[in-house]
Formats: sequence, structure tokens, C-alpha cells
Amino acid sequence: VQLQASGGGLVQAGGSLRLSCAASGRTFSTYVMGWFRQAPGKEREFVAATSRSGITTYYADSVKGRFTISRDNAKNTVYLQMNSLKPEDTAVYYCAARRWEATIGTTLTEYDYWGQGTQVTVSS
Repeated sequence: VQLQASGGGLVQAGGSLRLSCAASGRTFSTYVMGWFRQAPGKEREFVAATSRSGITTYYADSVKGRFTISRDNAKNTVYLQMNSLKPEDTAVYYCAARRWEATIGTTLTEYDYWGQGTQVTVSS
């Protein structure tokens, strides 16, 4: 599967952005989908993930209550709605797909396919 992330940009602290990740192919609904981010000089970290159906979601503590992950299997797209953005949310955001497994993963090695990343910059 090929993943194409979009929606990043520059926003002031307290603002909102919605990221999208479009997937190719006809098996999107069989993948657990996740979002990760990588800030300059830091390791890539887990942000959020959703189950195949979208019913189950999981978030990193740092974004819980501010970010919402969702998916539209009919459109082969997963979203990340980011509200109340903080400067520390500045990073390149990556979407990822996990095949075969139905459980949500929170580590990089649990995901098999990655998008190219989209830059999110939050100014103070």
C-alpha cells in the first residue's frame, strides 16, 4: 500500500489543523492505521492509532484530549484532527499502516508501510 500524507502547515499556538493520509489499493480497511511524529533532533514517536473499523482508538498521553484520529474506509483515508496546538507539537507527521495484525500498535516496528510525512509548525 502507498500512503500520501497532507494537511500540514504553519499555525499559531491554540490553533487547529487536520491531517489526511490517503492510501492506495483496495485493502485499506484491513490495516490498522497510525500517526507518528518526529521533531528535529528527536526520535520518531507514536501519536495516535485506530483499529481497522475505526471503533477503537489510542493516543499518546501528550496529545490525549487534543487530537482525534478517525478513518473513512470508503475513501481509503485516515485523518488526524489536531486542536489546541502547542509549539511542542511541531514535527514532521507520518501516517503508517499495519497489516495482518488487528491490534493497535504504538511502536515503529509494528507498522509495515509509511507515508512521506507532512510538516506541522506551531508558532508561539
